Amino acid sequence: MMQSTDIANTQELSFQDFKNEVLNDYKTARISRECSLLGRREVLTGKAKFGIFGDGKEVPQLAMAKAFQNGDFRSGYYRDQTFMMAIGELTAQQFFAGLYAHTDIEIEPMSAGRQMGGHFATHSLDENGKWKNLTAQKNSSADISPTAGQMPRLLGLAQASKIYRNVKGLENHTNFSINGNEVAWGTIGNASTSEGLFFETINAAGVLQVPMIMNVWDDEYGISVHARHQTTKESISEILKGFQRENKTNGYEIFVVNGWDYVQLIDTYNKASRIAREQHIPVLIHVKELTQPQGHSTSGSHERYKSTERLQWEQEFDCIAQMRKWILEFELENEHGETLRFVDSEEELMTIEKEAKKEVSQAKRDAWSAYTNEIKAEVSKATALLEAVAQKSNNGSFITKYKNDLASIAEPIRKDVLIAVRKSLRYLKDEDFTEKKALQNFIKSSIDKAAIKYSAHLLSEDELAVQNVAAEAPTYASEKKMVDARIVMRDNFEAILTKHPEVLIFGEDAGYIGDVNQGLEGLQEKFGALRVSDTGIREATIVGQGIGMAMRGLRPIAEIQYLDYLLYALQIMSDDLATLRYRTFGKQKAPLIIRTRGHRLEGIWHSGSPMGGIINNVRGIHVLVPRNMTKAAGFYNALLEGDDPALVVECLNGYRLKEELPTNLGEFKTPIGVVETIKEGSDITVVSYGSTLRIVEEAAKDLAQVGIDVEIIDAQSLLPFDVNHDTVKSLAKTNRLLVVDEDVPGGASAYLLQEIIENQNGYVHLDSKPQTLTAKAHRPAYGTDGDYFSKPSAEDVFEKVYEIMHEAKPTKFKSLY
Repeated sequence: MMQSTDIANTQELSFQDFKNEVLNDYKTARISRECSLLGRREVLTGKAKFGIFGDGKEVPQLAMAKAFQNGDFRSGYYRDQTFMMAIGELTAQQFFAGLYAHTDIEIEPMSAGRQMGGHFATHSLDENGKWKNLTAQKNSSADISPTAGQMPRLLGLAQASKIYRNVKGLENHTNFSINGNEVAWGTIGNASTSEGLFFETINAAGVLQVPMIMNVWDDEYGISVHARHQTTKESISEILKGFQRENKTNGYEIFVVNGWDYVQLIDTYNKASRIAREQHIPVLIHVKELTQPQGHSTSGSHERYKSTERLQWEQEFDCIAQMRKWILEFELENEHGETLRFVDSEEELMTIEKEAKKEVSQAKRDAWSAYTNEIKAEVSKATALLEAVAQKSNNGSFITKYKNDLASIAEPIRKDVLIAVRKSLRYLKDEDFTEKKALQNFIKSSIDKAAIKYSAHLLSEDELAVQNVAAEAPTYASEKKMVDARIVMRDNFEAILTKHPEVLIFGEDAGYIGDVNQGLEGLQEKFGALRVSDTGIREATIVGQGIGMAMRGLRPIAEIQYLDYLLYALQIMSDDLATLRYRTFGKQKAPLIIRTRGHRLEGIWHSGSPMGGIINNVRGIHVLVPRNMTKAAGFYNALLEGDDPALVVECLNGYRLKEELPTNLGEFKTPIGVVETIKEGSDITVVSYGSTLRIVEEAAKDLAQVGIDVEIIDAQSLLPFDVNHDTVKSLAKTNRLLVVDEDVPGGASAYLLQEIIENQNGYVHLDSKPQTLTAKAHRPAYGTDGDYFSKPSAEDVFEKVYEIMHEAKPTKFKSLY
């Protein structure tokens, strides 16, 4: 009898817990929905700029949150607000702080106002830039807006678990993984599955067999376009049936579930989590029959493109409406014959709904007050300063107008403050008094603060920043050992892999054959196929693997076989990797190293040097252009001491050239952002990088024979370039400048010219017009002659330098033509 009573009590307690959980979920869903509804209104009234919300997706996100564990990572798109609320990483007030773009990371923890609302992130780094214990928290990688752009990173987030489970030497990395038990959860809208990045990632995850769960939120539309225009058979799960795993094959487990069915969703997500977590098998969950109550975003109304029948169906099968109906109808008879219910009457749910509405309304007011009070304080200070200078200035009436206009703005922003004070300062240019100084100081202080709010954290700003990595020269044996340059690279990579168990190298042909130039020869055999591995031909997800693994504490080196192929991955590099630290206000990082090779090959698609396009798309990533393999190896060693992402472009025609083998492999470091003078001269400074330097050196020997002494500077790195301003010191001696590279006109050479002439004030030393010598505007035709007539040759360099010297000294250097 006692035992029976205990069991009954346990059952009642279990139901009570279940009831509490269901009602708490319902309230979370209602809070999220109210945020969406009120958020749209805030945009339409002008308080926020743009809104894109998660309404209609609340219930499946509640189910996903239940299966999501500490250490797991989300890589999603901008509709997952309910999920973030359910895991305790987003409050209603934070939701509105994001909508208003509050610039305080403590108040708006997703991005400090740098991204539009709906883009979510957790903090992987503490206030000192150090890794937190990621296994003790639920993690969300920072969202990006580009459609399907979250997919490549998702692959790497999942692969990290496989690495941590199977690679020896990582057992003490317990801040990042507990035996690889973590799952990476992706979310995407059904229409965005049309993107190539989705299919590339799905295929790669199936090949790699990583613990990835891909959730497709299917509401039948992509913006205003119906699924029949988006997806074959109007169903992503139908067309991916070939990925379903079978006996003795790799593949996916695929689930299809209705997005309004709370019970089935929870069951499905628990099953999916177990499969991915325990077996490291990827899973696709196609969540169908979802709705879009307010349309795609605040930029349009869905009534314009949905039929009356569809709108009526959406109202009935709204996931919250269906959950509400289920709660009201739920009955369970216990062993005592008692009927158990979640609620005794509809009024209980109405009370929850009223509480949710009230909480969201208060959260909105609190967020708006927190946002506006900061700015109003700045307005008050600015108007007081303007009043003070107006009383002293002969142009006081004009300044008073600016002051009054500023004070009259009902909802000012910082731009309004700076416009008023900076325009007022113009009227004080001929006056000098204490109040003017105070106004000047206010303007300078405001701009300095704005630099932190809107521009900080593009790159590392802590002790691991690359500028803090000390240079270390290579050392050599007393008896010189000359080897093919690829041997320097190979042996240095071997030293790196031995020294750093968290380093992985992967790419096309990188594993079994040791890359196309044998720079990784024999390393897969020594370190295993997980640490030195081949990939498919899929550049975007090669970079994505690297991003995701780097976000989880590994140090990946992702190889893109040739520089031209980098264009396949440039969008991911630009939109995701380059912005990660910036868009999280320094709270996430991905110190990925991308290795590639380029320059001086032949043909349209194997000889490109699109450096200008690259450097202007990847600010936030270091771009390094070593002239030989020893310099390149030194860059890899230096980068592994820091925590910024980087692209290293090795010289494709340098692997078989002879270089002396250093004795301190894995230790010597090429300084980043420091140029090197590789030949001193007195007549003209020539700046170049990479393979073109060898052509410049050849031309310099010929120029010396006609009495022209060239100083040659190797840029070494383009981002950053010449942090010590050594180039301008050369110009002070030579008074002439030529920049040579094999990019198109106006590409990297124009960037270098601006850096030297404008940023370093090199113009003050010039006696001749600064010039550039570049490749032609087109890419080279195939064959050696195509290269010769399309890119700078030694003869081109000779004649360009000679022409500059002819203009300066026409008598001494008579015209060649």
